[in-house]
Amino acid sequence: MADKVRIGIIGCGGIANGKHMPSLKKLPNVEMVAFCDLVIERAEKAAAQYGIAGAKTYTDYKELLKDKTIDVVHVLTPNRAHSFITVDALDAGKHVMCEKPMAINSVEAKKMVDAAKRSGKKLTIGYQNRQNPHSLYLKKEALDGTFGDIYYAKATAIRRRGVPTWGVFLNEYEQGGGPLIDIGTHSLDLTLWIMDNYKPKYCCGTTFHKLNKDTNTGNIWGDWDPEKFTVEDAAFGFVVMENGATIYLEATWALNYINTGEAATTICGTKAGGDMVGGVRINGVRNGRQYVLTPDFSSGGVAFFDGNPNESSAEREARLWIDAIVNDKTPVVRPEQAFCVTRILEGIYESAKSGTAFHFEN
Repeated sequence: MADKVRIGIIGCGGIANGKHMPSLKKLPNVEMVAFCDLVIERAEKAAAQYGIAGAKTYTDYKELLKDKTIDVVHVLTPNRAHSFITVDALDAGKHVMCEKPMAINSVEAKKMVDAAKRSGKKLTIGYQNRQNPHSLYLKKEALDGTFGDIYYAKATAIRRRGVPTWGVFLNEYEQGGGPLIDIGTHSLDLTLWIMDNYKPKYCCGTTFHKLNKDTNTGNIWGDWDPEKFTVEDAAFGFVVMENGATIYLEATWALNYINTGEAATTICGTKAGGDMVGGVRINGVRNGRQYVLTPDFSSGGVAFFDGNPNESSAEREARLWIDAIVNDKTPVVRPEQAFCVTRILEGIYESAKSGTAFHFEN
């Protein structure tokens, strides 16, 4: 590999501009050399703002993949396109960072896992919330055995009125679902990661279309178009793992509920519990007394934190991803882990449709 990691961006919309390209731009050993979008003006704007001199622009991602000098591709398209673009990129000899969720269903996600194994290239999924200081703290406590055997958890992604009204978020065909696959995926990933449990047995789920036909909405991003709101506005799942551990997942864009929060998890084990209410809280019993520990994050860093304490979760995600490529390390988010997230989300959707429990086949 050359001195600089050469990156091609496929999809130059909101997540590319809001997360990936600004984070990659800060890395001294990275250069963005190609940009692809169905709307050429978006690709040209991204190239002008983030690309090297002479960066190429495309409307056909397959043309970008023909460039043998590109080392890495970031797939930042609507969900439906994640799988086939990622598979093509891996088969073209590129390492791939694909935005979350991995794919719209487990069949498409499995194709991505298989392509990574077949090509020998690295594949990761954009679950940057693992890099939040609160998430890192809970993960370290779990690794240290603070919680003991974790047998119950809650994955929280609740917005009171936070429906994204731009792009294709409300389009079920393009996205594969609503808040469950959009923000519930982050909370579920965090929960499984901290539990270190990726073996689901069965799940039950419900989805709702209760508020998506409202017209006077109070939505933080303005009223949505009821005719275009074809995905669920709320979803809830109950997941039982093979070892009996149980996860409750709640994901909403619109719900008459005050205690909101997303990319959050609650962990309950035999020795202690932890949550992300107002930061991080660890609770348990010591010397016959109940206790609640609230770590102070105001100093900006903790002993096990690797890197600049002032970098954002997106910046840390990008830095560790590029480091995994340069130094041949396992990416923080492994494709097999993201595949499990997709399987569970799919199971909840299927259970909601059938009205019965969904059993996972190993």
